[in-house]
Amino acid sequence: MNSLSPPPQYVTRDGDALRDRDTVLSIWHGNLGQEDRIAAKYEWFYLGCPYGRPVLQLLQYTPDATDIGTACAGQRRMLWQGKEIRAGVLVDLTVVPAHRSLGPALILQQGLIQAGRQQLDLLYGFPNPKAAAVFKRIGYERFADIVRHAHVLRHTGYLRSRIPSWLAYPLGALADLVFAAKDRLKRALGPRLDYAWSGRADAAMDALWRDSEKGSGLLAIRDSAHCKWRFDDSPLVRTRYLLLTAPGDAGMQAWFATQVEGNTLHVRDFWSNAGCGRMSEPHLLALSCAAREAGHTSVSVEIASDSSRIDCWKRCGYVERSRRPVFGRWSREEKPDPQTMDLFLTSADEDE
Repeated sequence: MNSLSPPPQYVTRDGDALRDRDTVLSIWHGNLGQEDRIAAKYEWFYLGCPYGRPVLQLLQYTPDATDIGTACAGQRRMLWQGKEIRAGVLVDLTVVPAHRSLGPALILQQGLIQAGRQQLDLLYGFPNPKAAAVFKRIGYERFADIVRHAHVLRHTGYLRSRIPSWLAYPLGALADLVFAAKDRLKRALGPRLDYAWSGRADAAMDALWRDSEKGSGLLAIRDSAHCKWRFDDSPLVRTRYLLLTAPGDAGMQAWFATQVEGNTLHVRDFWSNAGCGRMSEPHLLALSCAAREAGHTSVSVEIASDSSRIDCWKRCGYVERSRRPVFGRWSREEKPDPQTMDLFLTSADEDE
């Protein structure tokens, strides 16, 4: 007599962001942060996304029919070869502690891949570097690294970690004066750009996006709707925009979406009339001057791209500080080579 195979201990099921809200939040509780914060994120990211509800998978422990894990791909509008595609960013993979091992997590990830294949052209994510081997194992390709670059504006704190304090203060003050004067001189000799801070996305972003070159690579659509939902509607952190214009010109030249952490100004996203995710030296000089005037000690930015988009930042004093992998998986039959894909991602292409 043939014996029957035992039923699997874990199975995935398609979730619904509205129907399964309480279930997902109960799995998140104690695993993804404070209760009020995760509830606010759910309302914004899962229920408020204007691009559609996320692809949601739940993991069930079959012996007692209990949901014990969740994973999601949040909808994103992206361009590939000049055409809009359906993309999903991988977020919030969570398994309750009693079942937290590689097996359940892999089953959950594989369920999300299957669901994403039916609804999306692309799944992509920013896993912890330690999880890179797992992502490769389940069929994701390493697209690139997202690299954090930082530019020091006030040097005393930086120097104190390397030389005695009594020497760091005068040298730091002198360095501040020299670099600030250098930036002002470059701005005076180059194309003049005016800048202003704004607490909300500006409608002029739409004309800038429409009229700028997008190229044929992989990048998110960066219009005012993108900024409004991704930043203005987010309950998690406040965003301010630095808007750049030319004197006497009503059109926007560039914008930076920024957030403050401590004394550092983090650039979360940006776009300019240079197009294709590029910034010119006048754009970055205006950013440095505005950040310096606002009292920040440094500016940072995260970019996943080729060197052609990074070189200008480096010329303006940005130095690499850290990097994380970006993995992706195409659902379409024709899969581009990551080496020639020409992607452009920033930290705005993550979930928060």
